[in-house]
Amino acid sequence: MEVQCKKFTVSGRVQGVGFRYNTAYHGLKLGVTGYAKNLWDGNVEVVVRGNAQQIEQMEKFLQQGPRMSRVDSLQSEAAELKEYKGFDIL
Repeated sequence: MEVQCKKFTVSGRVQGVGFRYNTAYHGLKLGVTGYAKNLWDGNVEVVVRGNAQQIEQMEKFLQQGPRMSRVDSLQSEAAELKEYKGFDIL
């Protein structure tokens, strides 16, 4: 399968609730690479590198988020195809 990269911006109650840590854990379970980082505006940016099926599964997780979070919106766009080692929390 073809490898691709996608960037997500998650809005809602997504900071201070373990969102990045749960995202990294889920990403590693799926076998994708990338990162999750807090943005200054209270959103979380997530970049995922993997095949289409893996990215789709990650998107489903991001729509829900972990139990303590509340996802109000999820935006996505294609991202530059880069190599990542593991799934980082920035």
